[in-house]
Amino acid sequence: MTEPRPPKKSESLEIRIPYPTKQAFMERCREEGVSASEVLRGLIETRLQPAPRRRLKWAAAALIGLALGAVAAPSLALASKGLGGEAEARRTFQRLDADRDGALSYSEYRAGR
Repeated sequence: MTEPRPPKKSESLEIRIPYPTKQAFMERCREEGVSASEVLRGLIETRLQPAPRRRLKWAAAALIGLALGAVAAPSLALASKGLGGEAEARRTFQRLDADRDGALSYSEYRAGR
């Protein structure tokens, strides 16, 4: 059984763009080995696809919130300990600051992990 043919491309669409934009577009199409019509048809087909559901944005926001909470919780716990948390933080910093210059380099951080 033969497959049905795609609809004939009988319609045209006229757009107005600045000449330099057209020249740059045509040059890019030549470089990529595609026709301008092919690129524009692809763009139109993409725009006709159903829009992604907004639920995904909410899910992403929820995941980001959970990640921030996981990072912030230990910091908040240390802060709630008052000076005890400060003393622990100082000891940790001193342990990591191998060259005792008062600043942590990336290599000191990685070595102390």
